[in-house]
Amino acid sequence: FAKNGQIPVRDDTRMPRPAGEEAPVSAFVFDLGKVAAKPVSRYLMVAYDDEYSITFFRRKLRPYWRRSGMTADQLLQTADRDYAKLQKRCRDFDTELMADLTRVGGKEYAWIAALAYRQALAGQKVVADANGQPLSFSKENFSNGCIATVDVIYPASPQLLLFSPTLVKASLVPLLQYSISSRWKWPFAPHDLGTYPVANGQVYGGGERTEENQMPVEESGNMLLMLAALAKSEGNADFVAPYWSKITQWAEYLADKGFDPESQLSTDDFAGHLAHNVNLSAKAIEALGAYAYLAELRGEKANAAKYRKTAESFAARWIAEGASGDHYRLAFDKPESWSQKYNLAWDRIIGLNLFPASVIQQETAFYRTKMNRYGLPLDSRENYTKLDWTIWTATLSGDRQDFVSLVTPVYDYLNATPDRVPMNDWYRTVEPNKVGFQARTVVGGVFIKMMDDPAMWQKWVKRDKNTARGWAPIPEPPTITTVVPTSQTSGLMWRYTNAMPSANWFQPGFDDSGWKSGEAGFGTKGTPGAIVRTDWNTSDIWIRREFTMPEGKFDSLHLNLHHDEEAEIYINGVLAAQVAGFTGDYDLTPLLPAGRAALKPGKNSIAIHCHQSGGGQYIDAGFSTLKE
Repeated sequence: FAKNGQIPVRDDTRMPRPAGEEAPVSAFVFDLGKVAAKPVSRYLMVAYDDEYSITFFRRKLRPYWRRSGMTADQLLQTADRDYAKLQKRCRDFDTELMADLTRVGGKEYAWIAALAYRQALAGQKVVADANGQPLSFSKENFSNGCIATVDVIYPASPQLLLFSPTLVKASLVPLLQYSISSRWKWPFAPHDLGTYPVANGQVYGGGERTEENQMPVEESGNMLLMLAALAKSEGNADFVAPYWSKITQWAEYLADKGFDPESQLSTDDFAGHLAHNVNLSAKAIEALGAYAYLAELRGEKANAAKYRKTAESFAARWIAEGASGDHYRLAFDKPESWSQKYNLAWDRIIGLNLFPASVIQQETAFYRTKMNRYGLPLDSRENYTKLDWTIWTATLSGDRQDFVSLVTPVYDYLNATPDRVPMNDWYRTVEPNKVGFQARTVVGGVFIKMMDDPAMWQKWVKRDKNTARGWAPIPEPPTITTVVPTSQTSGLMWRYTNAMPSANWFQPGFDDSGWKSGEAGFGTKGTPGAIVRTDWNTSDIWIRREFTMPEGKFDSLHLNLHHDEEAEIYINGVLAAQVAGFTGDYDLTPLLPAGRAALKPGKNSIAIHCHQSGGGQYIDAGFSTLKE
């Protein structure tokens, strides 16, 4: 089509199929007729018609625009009817916002924010819960595909806090509901709700099972700071009331563990574990001050005073123990190190005032001595940086010259980089090359400078006229009963091969005596949710075994499957399921009717082919019943 403009006679209807398999392209041809001196214009309306958008604890939720029964046809007809009015509103909004951005941070900052605005907002999927109230879920693009990741919402939150406190609530409600449910048993905040678009519970690190590779200080601090910023924008802490005991537990955890964090991951997990992280300590201190602020708004004066005192004492210790001459360290035990202390941005924005201005001024002056051509490195370990955090760091002192000196190289990077990709947030500062991460919502963090101006923040916040309240409770968990176990708790023996077998490899009578034997699961260590007992690090694996199906009716029988990535599953030689992508944990997958019919009491065979295309890899399977 790109070469000759000819549209195929028939649409390509081979769906569903993997996105990378001859991905279809939508094409349209306009007939503008004869165009003379008078311009001729047409417009094309494009919409994504998803019947259901998100699975939230096994309940399918419709997109928010469908909450009152609107159809895709009606959506397009309404947009067509209101086209001129919508165009004017968009132009007026753009003009006003660009003027405010320029006034607050300069022309270069305005263009950075303009580039970020749509990308950050488009990464949110807004759905309606059972009560018709908005819930918003973001995808952790270009890392592990998690949904509702707290340390992705946190850097993205300034855009939402500025333009729509309603969307802040819509983003936090699912996490808060999960945290107070019986599912989440840890004293710190969760990392995520699953793998997009399925929000059935945390899959990162140890998931719901262990504390392995969790981000306890990071996520607890993030939640407290976002809740305090939300309260600051609204002038009250009413929103936190249903979750207050859990929020208090997070504050208690930070008071115990936050000042000098043990070896653990932070939001900058691409840099690995780091003990005694000074910036993470700063987050915990600000979060304790944020909790005290929330308690004060709730009228809990004694509680507020207690946590305020803790935060102040920690801040004094931080200044003394983190100092290294003319700057503050990356880690308390690394005197020659340094890092961006972007978490201190909340000190002035929320009005916590836990750190003297002299500390911020000294740190900012030091940063200006560490600048490279395309920005300030994230810390002393590498020359790469994070775009979102750099804007936060530029905001620390409130000084316009400090801000411009840190932000202008970011603008230069976006202009100079040869990587023509959606806005990138992890890049090198010596040469303008991306390291990773693109098309992510975190770039919404660049709007934090607008929040640094209280009048500007309130001007935009007050335009959010939504009054969302009365969210539906988290759906009750279903009853899941194991029929044929997986290898989660005890390894089961399978036959396997990494070489392509003959065409009948999945048939019950196939001779697999030449295959190897090994315990499931098969995969690589570090894959989210994986319990690896046999290493598999090639592109493909074929596994099979016999199992005994007990007598019984077994209504709503499902595969209990953990796959990373694509897999096809056969029962007694019949295709029972075909899955794409990855799950990040064990999850129930419906059986195809023919596959279900092939199961019989007694001896059966199961055969699986799993293909890995990038990142982690894992495969294991069993059978369970699901009762809603």
